[in-house]
Amino acid sequence: MAGQSVKYNGSSPSGLEYRQVPLEHGGLRLDQSLAQLFPEHSRNRLQTWIREGRVSVDEKLVDDPKRKLHGGEKLAVELVEAPSDRAEEAEDIPLTILYEDMDIIVIDKPAGLVVHPGSGNWSGTLLNALLHHCPSSAALPRAGIVHRLDKDTSGLLVVAKNEVAQTDLVRQLQARTVKRQYYALARGSLRQGMLVDAPIGRHPTQRIKMAVHSGGREARTQVRVCERFERCTLVECSLETGRTHQIRVHMAHLGHPLVGDAVYGGNRGEPVFHRQALHAWRLGLIHPRTGEAMHWESALPEDFAALLAGLRGETR
Repeated sequence: MAGQSVKYNGSSPSGLEYRQVPLEHGGLRLDQSLAQLFPEHSRNRLQTWIREGRVSVDEKLVDDPKRKLHGGEKLAVELVEAPSDRAEEAEDIPLTILYEDMDIIVIDKPAGLVVHPGSGNWSGTLLNALLHHCPSSAALPRAGIVHRLDKDTSGLLVVAKNEVAQTDLVRQLQARTVKRQYYALARGSLRQGMLVDAPIGRHPTQRIKMAVHSGGREARTQVRVCERFERCTLVECSLETGRTHQIRVHMAHLGHPLVGDAVYGGNRGEPVFHRQALHAWRLGLIHPRTGEAMHWESALPEDFAALLAGLRGETR
């Protein structure tokens, strides 16, 4: 961007848009000023552009959306479409909705659906589907998403439809009043249930993985044995905390990775499964408006049910 002779408050053939910061914007953050100067773009999108190095202030690239302005600065914004721009597009993606009211939506997510856009998955996500289903969610951080399931994990999650509900649900997650229970098929034989209390943090050398280590954050998973098979065990896992990959990491830490889990070693040997065998089957919470205790259940998806049927020697 630097070194170009430009007329501010205009555009150029190169895809740059130029603006001069009004004096009355003095004291505003960069993203706040941009939101007023480019009202056709959302604050989230503008923040992303800043972090991606697509905004300059007085011909110097900046990457901090919170940078304070004095007023009078010259801005240049690169508007060339990037894959990440599609992260905030509404898409007509079918959703299985178990419950919806003016405050929350409870969704039964299929395996394979990414919850939140990220590198390599900038479209076709649950967030894109929510923006289509509930356009007002565009005003909420992450379109109201308060917790996630991994792409290849199926089952229940709750989404907020307004700021009050989102704040309440986040507090409930922190206070551990949101109850989440999962069915998981683990390799090997577990003889009894247990509480796994082991901190989880980013793997020290493999950045796509999480790991149990002393520098991690508190992580607690209650494991109950449901059914034993020749080479694996069906367990129910209840989360007391919500760390990334928590169940997958804790079960691998015990020496019993989930069947089909290619990241944590559960895809080695029989039975063969095309994803990690993990399903969020029960969700409970306190309704943010009424205070009512509510819960929902989701039947095992066909692929997981067929896997268990095969292990039981049944035919389908």
